[in-house]
Amino acid sequence: MVLNYIWIAFFFIAFIIAVVQLLMGNTDIFPAIMNSTFDNAKTAFEISLGLTGVLSLWMGIMKIGERSGLVNVIARWLSPLMVRLFPEIPAGHPVFGHIFMNFSANMLGLDNAATPLGLKAMEGLQELNKQKDTATNAMIMFLVLNTSGLTLIPVGVMVYRAQLGAAQPTDVFIPILIATAIATLAGMIITSLYQRINLFNRAIMAFVLGICVVVSGVMWLSTQVDQETMNKWSTVVANIILFSIIIAFIWAGVRKKINVYEAFVEGAKGGFETAVRIIPYLVAILVAIGVFRASGAMDFIVGGLGNFVEWCGGNADYVAALPTAIMKPLSGSGARGMMVDAMTQYGADSFIGRLSCIFQGATDTTFYILAVYFGSVGIRKTRHAVAAGLLTDICGVIAAIAVAALFFG
Repeated sequence: MVLNYIWIAFFFIAFIIAVVQLLMGNTDIFPAIMNSTFDNAKTAFEISLGLTGVLSLWMGIMKIGERSGLVNVIARWLSPLMVRLFPEIPAGHPVFGHIFMNFSANMLGLDNAATPLGLKAMEGLQELNKQKDTATNAMIMFLVLNTSGLTLIPVGVMVYRAQLGAAQPTDVFIPILIATAIATLAGMIITSLYQRINLFNRAIMAFVLGICVVVSGVMWLSTQVDQETMNKWSTVVANIILFSIIIAFIWAGVRKKINVYEAFVEGAKGGFETAVRIIPYLVAILVAIGVFRASGAMDFIVGGLGNFVEWCGGNADYVAALPTAIMKPLSGSGARGMMVDAMTQYGADSFIGRLSCIFQGATDTTFYILAVYFGSVGIRKTRHAVAAGLLTDICGVIAAIAVAALFFG
């Protein structure tokens, strides 16, 4: 229901802004808006088409993991923590394994693997759902932790900085790590408050401590090697882990003497069906976002925020970087474009350029994830998912601004 209101608001706000611009003499505004609808509808289909092969691959691998029992082993290992964050799910349920695999891919920055693994987790959560059109607490917790975007190695951001001439492309690495860790912890707390989950227990506190230790370890490692070595080994290690997972699942299937090939094909068929099923949801959300951008509504909001901050007597230095923060919940590619534009216009080593990079790495594409994941299982009533996701994004944005001011202000 909330997505419905937001979707309608995008179009009506865009229409009002466009009419004002037309009255001011901008006759190109409505052709630009209509072109954006066609372009984004095409983009939505291309994204779904591109996901088809990746979905088929990872759904096939996960089917081998299910048949071999390896997913169940992972689920039992994670049960002490997961049953407290997801109290609706029975202890040791296989869906815990899928959730863990999705989180692991996200932390390693492997977006292509994370999406199909997340969709597989949503299928498992939907099997436990008694009201098939309504999001469960477990689904919402899973998606909010997903949208918090915890990433240990933001290779993509560092590569863009290197291409745009940054003196030290990795200088945003630690700030991004801190901001995304804060966003993840905030998302866990916010959703737990909605769902009245007690976070003060041994398993969850150990998990939080574990995140802090891992983040601290990666931060320490980044100070011991140069930029080129860091980029090279972060990419290599992430992909070694990913390929090792594939080999481990296949080996587990061989040990259990299952027909690995047939299990893979069965799972791959499900991946193709999922890719087709999400096309309408992607078209809906991306077209709305495209219209919102093309109408000038995004520029209007950013300009208004800047004027408001200055009127309040605050420092508006960070406002020029806000388009990246505002776009990130709506579109990953759009936010990436805003980040590149900020670095191009103000310089890769400027405060605005660096802050845009931290915004890009601090959170994830909330509306895209909600549209794709909920759409894949037919969820229409999202309950507090949007509110919790956006509050998490806001925490990530505030953390990004504070960290940028601390490191580069």
